[in-house]
Amino acid sequence: MSRWRSSRVLGFGHSVPARRVGNAEIEARLGLEAGWIERRTGIRNRHWACDGDTLSGLATKAGAAALADAGIAPDAVGLVLLATSTPDHLLPPSAPLLAHRLGLARAGAVDLAGACSGFLYALTLADGFVRAQDKPVLVVAANILSRRINLEERASAVVFADAAGALLLGPSHEQETGLLGVDLTCDGSQYDLISIPAGGSSRPFAPEIAAREFLMTMRDGKAVFSQAVRMMSRCAETAMARAEIKAADIDRFVPHQANVRIFDAVSAELGLDRNRTVRSIEDYGNSSAATIALSLSLANQAAPFRSGEKLLLTAAGAGMTGGAVVLGMG
Repeated sequence: MSRWRSSRVLGFGHSVPARRVGNAEIEARLGLEAGWIERRTGIRNRHWACDGDTLSGLATKAGAAALADAGIAPDAVGLVLLATSTPDHLLPPSAPLLAHRLGLARAGAVDLAGACSGFLYALTLADGFVRAQDKPVLVVAANILSRRINLEERASAVVFADAAGALLLGPSHEQETGLLGVDLTCDGSQYDLISIPAGGSSRPFAPEIAAREFLMTMRDGKAVFSQAVRMMSRCAETAMARAEIKAADIDRFVPHQANVRIFDAVSAELGLDRNRTVRSIEDYGNSSAATIALSLSLANQAAPFRSGEKLLLTAAGAGMTGGAVVLGMG
C-alpha cells in the first residue's frame, strides 16, 4: 500500500444542555416586540446551561458520541483538540480532563481559543497530525456562552447559546477524502469588535472593575456583519480553488451559524444553491466554535453523508479570525 496518506471523517457527535430557551423569554426581558429576534437573526430557540452543567461535561458527551459513532477503541486516538472560548477554568486547560473522562489514555490534549473559527483551525491542525502520525484525532468544539453574555445587551443576549459538537478524523489512503482545500485568515485591525474587556492579563480581575467588563460585548454589529461576510466569502473562494472545485460541486454548505442573514449573504456571494445550506441556527442559536461541528452531527443524523460528498465549511469570528475548509466525505 502507498505511504501517501490523507484523512477522513470517522464519526460525529453532539450535545446540548437540557434547558431550551425560546425567543419570547428574551424578548420580554429586553422589551422587544414578539418576533423581533427571529426576523433579524433566524433564531427561534437556543439551549442554555443549567446549574451543574460544565463545559467539560458537554464536551465529554459530544466526544463520547463521536467515538461511539466511529466504533473506534479509545487507545487508538492520538490527540484531542478542544476548540472553546469558555473552558472550565483559566488554568488548567480543559482538554486533558476531557481526554481523561473519555478514557483516551494515549492521547495528547490541548485547548484552542479561536473564537467562532476555532473548529476550522482545530480541524486543519487535526488533518496535519493524522497525515504525519497515522493516528485518529478527536476534535471537539464546545462553549457555554450563556455565562459570558450580558443579558441586558441586546446584540449579545439574542444570539448566543451553549452546545458541543465533535468529529473524529482518521487516516485514509483515498485522495478525495478529508481536507481537500483550506484557507485561514485574520484581521487584527478589527480586534475588539467582539470582546470580553477584562479578566485577561492586560486587565486582570480587580474589585474596582465593573462586573459587566467581564462579560462579552459586541461593539459594532454592522461592522461584524460586513467583516464576517467578506472573510467567509473570500476564504471559501480560496479553499474551493485549492480543492480545484467550483460552487456547483458543493453538495452541502455548512457555515458558522452566526446569523441567518450572514450565511445567506455568503451563499449569494459564492453562487451556492441556498437549498444546500445546512441550518441549525433556528433551534440552537450561535454557540461560536461549536456551531459547525453541531450542524455536521445534526445533518448526518437527518440525512447521513454519502461517500464522495463535498462539504464547504466557513466561519468568521472575534479577533477577527476566519477560515474555510472543503471537506471530502469517504
